[in-house]
Amino acid sequence: MTDAGSSNAGDGERKPRYDLMDKAELERLTVSAIHEHRRLLTADQMVYEEWVRASEDPSTASSVLKALQDEHLARQRRSEAQQDELSNMLDALGFVPDVPLEDDAD
Repeated sequence: MTDAGSSNAGDGERKPRYDLMDKAELERLTVSAIHEHRRLLTADQMVYEEWVRASEDPSTASSVLKALQDEHLARQRRSEAQQDELSNMLDALGFVPDVPLEDDAD
């Protein structure tokens, strides 16, 4: 029987592996995943902004616009999957850990 907090059928595939992890190790992994998520969002934003700039420039070839759009959409899908994984980690951890800025982590 599943616990009362589990409402998604897909949770059974990923969440238990995090539930079985040592909490300190899971917290380290989660902090690392949050840093990675931040890096991905920054890179994704740069691609989006380039796509917008290119869209506003009438001299931009349609093939370039299509490539930028495809890259943006692919990044959105990867970001969604990474966010789902991070959400599973946070659910298993039970709290959002303190995450220093990467400059502070060194």
